[in-house]
Amino acid sequence: MPRTLFIDSTPDIDRLWRRVHGPQDLPIDVHMGPVAEAEIPGLLAGYDTSIVDATYFTAATLKRCAGLKHLVFLGTGAGSFIDLAAAADAGIKVSTIKGYGDTAVAEHTLGLIFAAARNIATMHKIMRDGGWQVMQGIELKGKTLGLVGLGGIGREMARLGKGIGLDVIAFNRSPVKDAPVPLVGIEALLGRADVVSLHLALNDGTRHFLDRDRLEMLKPGAILVNTARAGVVNEAALAELLRAGHIGHYATDVYSEEPPPASEPLRGLERVTLTAHAAYNTPEAAMTMYRRAIDLAARG
Repeated sequence: MPRTLFIDSTPDIDRLWRRVHGPQDLPIDVHMGPVAEAEIPGLLAGYDTSIVDATYFTAATLKRCAGLKHLVFLGTGAGSFIDLAAAADAGIKVSTIKGYGDTAVAEHTLGLIFAAARNIATMHKIMRDGGWQVMQGIELKGKTLGLVGLGGIGREMARLGKGIGLDVIAFNRSPVKDAPVPLVGIEALLGRADVVSLHLALNDGTRHFLDRDRLEMLKPGAILVNTARAGVVNEAALAELLRAGHIGHYATDVYSEEPPPASEPLRGLERVTLTAHAAYNTPEAAMTMYRRAIDLAARG
């Protein structure tokens, strides 16, 4: 049976972890983070598996973890914290957890769509500042929602969008079996959709996927929502097109730098709704992730 250490839990994680990890499960020791790089090899001495939330495993650190066989990363973006090439060279398996937050992210995305369509965040701030401004919004029923990416989150968005009366279409970079909505080319989607919602992983093939040319293809006044990654959009071109009024509203949960600095241009633009990379963050999603992490650790 593998010996497992959750190397960097937090009080917030631990409250939910204790609800998921039961006496019938693989015994897992828990160490509260954060963890300094120099501490990692000593903490993992005698363990062959580690569950990781936000600890950096550099190539140098991995070389010093002689008995380590398996890292289970809480989330999908393991490469942001673990030197994946060095782990492979050292024979250390790295597991990630996908799909745990599909519903949470889709529901947050839908919330951003409503907020953008009805100027909810703008009116809220005006009211909190002591003002009063009645702003006209748009009804979503009968409008077209274009999904860029039809993975787990995109499919949840298709379900939710159809549920509120949106006409949903989608583009996916690779073929999709049993697509729940009509698939169209990216140019057709950008030209037809009243709301465009991004659900792409960020990689060399998707960085600035919405470049200036594609952003200019958006239907004038369209709402653009991003709960994927900031890098899939050319943010400089986006800001210009927002100022020009070509893009009706941009709602996002993701930024090139997190937290974004005070100088972040999006902070000062009108017709923008911002949330703090929280779309995935629900107890339900977290407990699903912890359950899968425990099962991955037990399988070795």
